[in-house]
Amino acid sequence: MRPMRATDVDAVMDVELRAYPFPWTRGIFDDCLRAGYPAWLLHVDGRLAGYGVLSIAAGEAHVLNVCIDPSLQGGGLGRRLFRALIDIARQRGAERVFLEVRPSNPHAIALYHDEGFNEIGRRPRYYPAHTGREDAIVMARELFAGD
Repeated sequence: MRPMRATDVDAVMDVELRAYPFPWTRGIFDDCLRAGYPAWLLHVDGRLAGYGVLSIAAGEAHVLNVCIDPSLQGGGLGRRLFRALIDIARQRGAERVFLEVRPSNPHAIALYHDEGFNEIGRRPRYYPAHTGREDAIVMARELFAGD
């Protein structure tokens, strides 16, 4: 893993566009990098396998985006990347981590539950969807020094 740089955004966008029906825009990635958000790349055999973006402030982290190249999904890379992001949040002083996930993404929900996250609420009509809007499940996990 290594930090994402502005020169990586073309490769990141290639994966993002293949992975999601409603992808982030290039501008969102550029804004995250400009704001200094921790953004990390995961490479496997010299190839971009995935990436993640966090925001961290006031003892809290927010997982904004976690993505594994669709051709590499199902092999544990998402869990590896996600755990690394949680470690980065802890190292930077976060005491809790939040995220949103689509109810229509059962694999991600299962991963987050496995990693100690619990549902704490819902954000109505949060995500764009083919049928209008989709709620977001809000999940959180406390980080403890001994974790």
